[in-house]
Amino acid sequence: MTIDQARFPAPPSPQAAADWRLCVAPMIDVTDRHCRYFHRLLAPRARLYTEMITTGALLHGKVARHLDFDPAEEPVALQLGGSEPEALAAAARLGEQWGYDEINLNCGCPSERVQRGAFGACLMAEPGLVADGMKAMQDAVSIPVTVKHRLGLDYDDSYDFVRDFVGKIYDTGCRVFIVHARNAVLKGLSPKDNREKPPLRYAMAARLKADFPDCAVVLNGGIAETGQALALMEQFDGVMLGRAAWHNPGVLSDITRACYPALALPEPAQVVEAMVRYAGREVEKGVPLRLIARSMLGWMSGRTGARAWRRALSDHALLNRNDPRLIERAWADLASRTGQAAYELAASESDGQSRI
Repeated sequence: MTIDQARFPAPPSPQAAADWRLCVAPMIDVTDRHCRYFHRLLAPRARLYTEMITTGALLHGKVARHLDFDPAEEPVALQLGGSEPEALAAAARLGEQWGYDEINLNCGCPSERVQRGAFGACLMAEPGLVADGMKAMQDAVSIPVTVKHRLGLDYDDSYDFVRDFVGKIYDTGCRVFIVHARNAVLKGLSPKDNREKPPLRYAMAARLKADFPDCAVVLNGGIAETGQALALMEQFDGVMLGRAAWHNPGVLSDITRACYPALALPEPAQVVEAMVRYAGREVEKGVPLRLIARSMLGWMSGRTGARAWRRALSDHALLNRNDPRLIERAWADLASRTGQAAYELAASESDGQSRI
């Protein structure tokens, strides 16, 4: 692909737009590689995103620690935090070299720490600087360069503000916009409050889709249920789930079944088996089991035995043993409560340790 093609791609085909049909949001301290591996088992077609990684962390830190991922996670996008075009270009180049499928620029995080770094949501006030960064990244890589942004800053509800911001970025050739359909309040609200208190304005996000019809517009914010996600997919090119995917990961499987009825998803017992094997490999590398198991805590939400499942996978004494079969034992306990067939590993792999 030439630089011109990368910067000014053709309008996305329906198939291209479908690549963003179901996404899991980048979440700091949540969507690490272990969480993404688990989410990929639940939603084979979803597009997964890293936590936001700053350009400084990549250019001056241990690159492998930030960028290593399992090939099973693909398609996976690297979200960058930064504002300096040269640094963004260098970081994007590293992401492409590491095998990421997309580079996404964070223009939505409202935390004061991020603001002190002059990136995140505060960048929406400087669309020219964002455009320079986007062009620098597009020149540096051949994979899609996208942006995630809010609808506005503080208490300015003007549509003109976000339309002009998107228009400036559109002129660089960007054709994928992930819209968190709330404002970002830069002073006075915590990051948690910024995810909940500014009102959702899906209608304004829909206006962006109408005004930029050749773009893939992905809606983020307040999406928690399967029916809601499917309805919004009728208006937008995709939806992005955030905290819902963490608190109730099973919703990813439910949406996937509805969107791709011909796709065979792994049974829960097969997911458990895959996670036990994955945890075994990671624990051997020195990764604490708790970092792997935490993304699974909400998986059984709403089911009989969910409390016992959470208790087992969050028990510090059990987790400190770093025995991957804790996941298997928690599943066996759940199965006994619900009458499901318990998952068992092959006898040759059994370590003979007692169950919970």
